[in-house]
Amino acid sequence: MTLRLIIDRTDLHRTRWEQTAARPLADGELRLRIDRAALTANNITYAAFGDAMHYWDFFPTGDAATGCLPVWGFGEVMESRHEAAKPGERFYGFFPLADELIVQPARANAGGFLDGTEHRRALHTIYNHYARCSADPGYRAEREAEQVLLRPLFTTSFLLDDFLAEQQGFGAAQVLLSSASSKTAYATAFCLAQRRAPPGARRVVGLTSPGNVDFTRALGCYDEVHAYGDLGKLDRTAAAVYVDFSGSAPLRRSIHEDFGDRLAYSCSVGGTHWTELAARGASRELPGPKPTLFFAPAQAARRIEQWGAAGFQQRLAASWLAFMQPVTSAQPPWLRVVEHHGPDATEAAYRALLDGTAAPQDGHMVSLAA
Repeated sequence: MTLRLIIDRTDLHRTRWEQTAARPLADGELRLRIDRAALTANNITYAAFGDAMHYWDFFPTGDAATGCLPVWGFGEVMESRHEAAKPGERFYGFFPLADELIVQPARANAGGFLDGTEHRRALHTIYNHYARCSADPGYRAEREAEQVLLRPLFTTSFLLDDFLAEQQGFGAAQVLLSSASSKTAYATAFCLAQRRAPPGARRVVGLTSPGNVDFTRALGCYDEVHAYGDLGKLDRTAAAVYVDFSGSAPLRRSIHEDFGDRLAYSCSVGGTHWTELAARGASRELPGPKPTLFFAPAQAARRIEQWGAAGFQQRLAASWLAFMQPVTSAQPPWLRVVEHHGPDATEAAYRALLDGTAAPQDGHMVSLAA
């Protein structure tokens, strides 16, 4: 039997568990047992943008009204009818919130393979690739939790930092990051902070809820941290870039109105305030630059073309391993891993993230095995 969480696309609070009989493999397929997966605010963004960004298309339920939540995780080959992998091999990649996934390996090599299942062929490569752990330069067995919790987010952060550097920060003197306590935001702040050495480097400013100010300041990767109610403390005389990780339409409007022409660039990355995403259309009437969605896979595709796949992975792995130092060694550590076992505990973690009640330092690892 296989088990997966089914979510109502129009009401993310409406969920149910579905159990079905496991089907036999066809020639050319692998069966992966999903034994560890991460749940973060990023997964809530996947659900909130599920239709617009085709996240629901990865693991269809057969019902257009429902979806299966994509998560990053680890899977072990349980059964193989393809030469790409043998039983017992471990892979890292994009999985459904379920206990197994059947894939059809394509373009297989020593590093892994793409899932060539027909409905995934039109979807972006970065989500279709399954990395063989034994060949991954950034993999450490003892750091699996950190990898699955942070590496997908860190990849976005790495690419966003790379994009801003490529654009020379749009000439701004500061970068404002909303939802600054979120993992993608502070990973971006870490990458930006690595560029502090040159004179005139851009300041990194975090915006967060009052309850998360102390945690965010303690990270040490922001030059300033302010609560959302203290926007008046921002330096409006200096040109700024706004990176929106929250999706909050009122906050975006405040930033645009306060900075006006001194806002050099505005981009949206995530949606931790997912209930306000419906209001994002109001951005068409904002002063200053039009908010632009940052789509990390597009930046990745350009860099892979320029650097080659191996070169891209090497640069990413080096930056990732540097990021792991404060994440695991700072006092207190930036990340506290919390394990959840079984469907009930998994669903409780999902709802805590959905409702915004999860502590920012917690990283939620789930397994459907009780």
